[in-house]
Amino acid sequence: MMLDSGKGEIQKELLTVELEQVGIRLNKRPPNIYYKRKKTGGLGFTATCPLTHLSEKLVQLILHEYKIFNAEVLVREDCTADDLIDVIQGNRVYMKCIYVYNKIDTICLEDVDRLARQIDSVVISCGLHLNMDYLLEQIWEKLSLIRVYTKKRGQPPDFTEPLILRSGATVEHVCHAIHRSIADTFRYALVWGISTKYSPQRVGKLHVVSDEDVLQVVKK
Repeated sequence: MMLDSGKGEIQKELLTVELEQVGIRLNKRPPNIYYKRKKTGGLGFTATCPLTHLSEKLVQLILHEYKIFNAEVLVREDCTADDLIDVIQGNRVYMKCIYVYNKIDTICLEDVDRLARQIDSVVISCGLHLNMDYLLEQIWEKLSLIRVYTKKRGQPPDFTEPLILRSGATVEHVCHAIHRSIADTFRYALVWGISTKYSPQRVGKLHVVSDEDVLQVVKK
């Protein structure tokens, strides 16, 4: 979210409210609530921890507002009524967000320091190219991206154009990123990097690769 350093906090609040209204939750995870609608049996409510915002009566009232009279609700953390409504609606989107405060060259150092210390915030100046490298690092980290380099047999790895994948990607994902036909003729892969116990290690399709691994595919 790009914000003006001079009035960024106001912009942040307004934009966050607008996104909340359309079901987008920034830097939040889904509430730890199990909810299942039933045909019969009434309301089954269980809480595995002390609740300060919810009670069985309040849960029942909220469900009745949605014309739901038979359901199973299991609350595993101290959630609010809004959290329960989000679960009932079932259409909320939870997204990571970096609050980028631009034009820091137009405000005093004290304000720059205060903004930079806020959670999920980065201060930059596009005009003066200040702190741009750190912004790229934060975007990379938030998106949970990794780089995987490929290698042909008898040749050095290609470090010029890595494959960009999500963290948790497997060798099969790497094959599809190279070309979809490779997965069909895949025999095994040789991997160099921190995801292996030794280098190179012979692995199968389900092996999870790590950032900056080098991979060579051996076909049938």
